[in-house]
Amino acid sequence: MTAANEHVTTACAGGVATITLDSPPANALSHALLAELRDALAAPMVRGARVVVVGSGLTRFFAAGADLKLLATLDRTGFAAYLAVLRGVLDELAALPQPTIAALGGMALGGGLELALACTLRVASHEAQLGLPEIRLGLLPGAGGTQRLPRLIGRSRALDLLLTGRVVDGEEALRLGLVDRLAIDADAAADALAVQIAAFPAAATQAIGRCVGAAAGEDPDPGMRTELNELLALFAGDEGRAGIQAFLARREPRTG
Repeated sequence: MTAANEHVTTACAGGVATITLDSPPANALSHALLAELRDALAAPMVRGARVVVVGSGLTRFFAAGADLKLLATLDRTGFAAYLAVLRGVLDELAALPQPTIAALGGMALGGGLELALACTLRVASHEAQLGLPEIRLGLLPGAGGTQRLPRLIGRSRALDLLLTGRVVDGEEALRLGLVDRLAIDADAAADALAVQIAAFPAAATQAIGRCVGAAAGEDPDPGMRTELNELLALFAGDEGRAGIQAFLARREPRTG
């Protein structure tokens, strides 16, 4: 069973649903891609699956994050509206009851990594490049990155990545706990893991997810509100907007 749209393709076989992002050149998280991803998450074939894999049809990118050309045209109100859509879609992914696996064969940067962080597990290739570089623009991750990353890898390691904006490869990501498995072929490894998990009773796998979530205290609401308010303030300031313009012009942003 397969459903193909312009930016997202959904397929399901053997209890495993696969959502493939395919929006060249970099799977930027545009309004169009996010709308199709939201539709895919609500599709019966995904809702009825035992495991969901999110991957990419592109070689170099899992997802490059927000479309900066779009952001450069927005005022604070428009930016807030875009964030509401992005955060809403990622929250829907995180709220799926069944295990979800991100297959990271290429770059997952900014919002692209935040998308992967919204999944239950992450499988990366050795060539994968993962990071939250928003600090370089005078901004911060606004789709859960400041909340989900510390819960995953710990406060100090999260701050190291967030405050430097550095990008790590698959091997370092595994050492940090940012990804769960490393493979030559991330897509094949994610699919194999999904098949393995899908063979177990769905009631048990979903119950385990709820229990682990309860143990980790995974209520992100207060922190998510803080993240949103801080990012909106940064975007509305001079340095945030200048950072986006500098990136698009391929020059270093001026900082105060």
